[in-house]
Amino acid sequence: MRRSARRAAGRDSDAGTIARGGGSVQRRPRSGDDAVEPCLFCRIAAKQIPSTLVFENERLVAFRDIAPKAPVHVLVVPREHLPTVNDFRAAHEPLVGEMIRVAAAIAAQEGIAQTGYRLVFNCNAEAGQVVYHVHLHLLGGWGRKTDLA
Repeated sequence: MRRSARRAAGRDSDAGTIARGGGSVQRRPRSGDDAVEPCLFCRIAAKQIPSTLVFENERLVAFRDIAPKAPVHVLVVPREHLPTVNDFRAAHEPLVGEMIRVAAAIAAQEGIAQTGYRLVFNCNAEAGQVVYHVHLHLLGGWGRKTDLA
């Protein structure tokens, strides 16, 4: 596919945002692209953007999703910027394990550990990744009464 066709289809690899379905989607920054602004999740982790934090330590932050897909929808995010799951290396194995343990602890804190929850990593656009900073979705609480449609 030619570059112009990729750009028209919203598949060009340049950094920035693209409009899609009335919203915008952050494109994955190219390696070595110095013009890219700090990512949304890096800014949330640095407390430059407000969020509803439910957990933080020196390696991770967890906060409520601003567009929840479940009554409980929390994102567990490493402070280290890693664009996708494909960027994990062997040295990140303890971090991935900690992300899962923290998600399980939050599920217990939210009262959904016994009834059930999902943990999801989306990797790249076709899987639904919108923010190119690795994050683990914790989703649950479907049995609760909620204002969500």
